[in-house]
Amino acid sequence: MDAIEENTITFGIGPAGTGKTYLAMAKAVAALQAKKVNRIILSRPAVEAGEKLGFLPGTLNEKIDPYLRPLFDALHDMIDSDAIPRLMQTGVIEVAPLAFMRGRTLNDAFIVLDEAQNTTPEQMKMFLTRLGFGSKMVITGDITQNDLPNGQRSGLGIIRDILEGVDDISFMELTADDVVRHRLIGDIVKAYDKYDAAKSVPRPLRSN
Repeated sequence: MDAIEENTITFGIGPAGTGKTYLAMAKAVAALQAKKVNRIILSRPAVEAGEKLGFLPGTLNEKIDPYLRPLFDALHDMIDSDAIPRLMQTGVIEVAPLAFMRGRTLNDAFIVLDEAQNTTPEQMKMFLTRLGFGSKMVITGDITQNDLPNGQRSGLGIIRDILEGVDDISFMELTADDVVRHRLIGDIVKAYDKYDAAKSVPRPLRSN
């Protein structure tokens, strides 16, 4: 919480269930209610569609809804459900795929990018350079989960190497011990970490 308050850009990196998205959105709503920003912008990469939403059947809303539904779910926990459509119609709250951020400058906004492990390095750079005056960004993701096709590098996976030490940017590392969902999720994350660690240890060579 302090990192978000004290920095313009904060990265929250950790496994599922640690409350990364929920915390970021709670801070966004609090900033809006305190009139620190004029609007909230929530975004996710539509990675399963390759961000090529034009090729999917249906209206734009029907196309993007499955990718953005977790953000809407969190919003409904924090804001009166009846108020959300009005806030979206007036542009006070915007929920949009990452591809829709290109070419924009986002002033006086609290901007949350969720599932950032599914950005490419180019998309991550594009998103970060949308930052405008009076705005704050929180980027969340789990670098152990990557749905990018063809072995593409994750923009979140390399961002610390690029931005570590840059003033006004912070990195929060969350672990399985921070899981706030069902207690089993923390155990599941730890079990996977143990399995991955065991797989990465080279086996001893057999002697003839």
